[in-house]
Amino acid sequence: MFEIKNLSVNYGGIEAVRDISFSVEEGSIVTLIGANGAGKSTTLRTIAGLVKPRSGSISFLGEDITGKDPSYIVGKGITLVPEGRKIFPDLTVLENLRIGAYLRSDDLSNDLEWVYSLFPRLRERSWQYGGTLSGGEQQMLAVARALMSRPKLMMMDEPSLGLAPLIVKDIFQIIREINRNGVTILLVEQNANMALQIADAAYVMETGSIMMSGKGAELLNDERVKKAYLGT
Repeated sequence: MFEIKNLSVNYGGIEAVRDISFSVEEGSIVTLIGANGAGKSTTLRTIAGLVKPRSGSISFLGEDITGKDPSYIVGKGITLVPEGRKIFPDLTVLENLRIGAYLRSDDLSNDLEWVYSLFPRLRERSWQYGGTLSGGEQQMLAVARALMSRPKLMMMDEPSLGLAPLIVKDIFQIIREINRNGVTILLVEQNANMALQIADAAYVMETGSIMMSGKGAELLNDERVKKAYLGT
């Protein structure tokens, strides 16, 4: 469904991503794990068209989308749930959701019902301003907003960051449910334990390079991964 080949990205003179290659199978959950500064978020932002690569290629459903405009990439079926949520605090929940569908001109009612069924609290707060929601509710809104564009591939950058353990558990259950509904997931997550539990495939990034890869369950039981990222 999706493939990166020999991708390198620079910020000024700093090489943030160094010659990485990986693929994502349709219908799967794939996670990138690694320490802060490993290049995970830069990879997602480059796929989304927010950062231009120095070299390499990105293909989606057989089309080269390297360096394309973000709106074009969203229109093709790729969305990004950014780190820090980036909701619009002065707009209501419903207005935030409608902005997620800004490229669409069809009826949104079925999609609104679907995201409200995934996130019942958002239905209860549909006329509440985004900035008044709790951290967990804002994360739910960020995910729901991304779903409003009907993505084929959803990229999520640190969805559990700063959330209470119970809310983290809810978020990962929702990621599984979204995937069961046919959305392929590319997940960047500091909580390596939770990410590897739900991932079909995983890649470990260090200083801009992919150092290890395998099935989620394999890496979850790998002694090197346990020592470096799982605290065991």
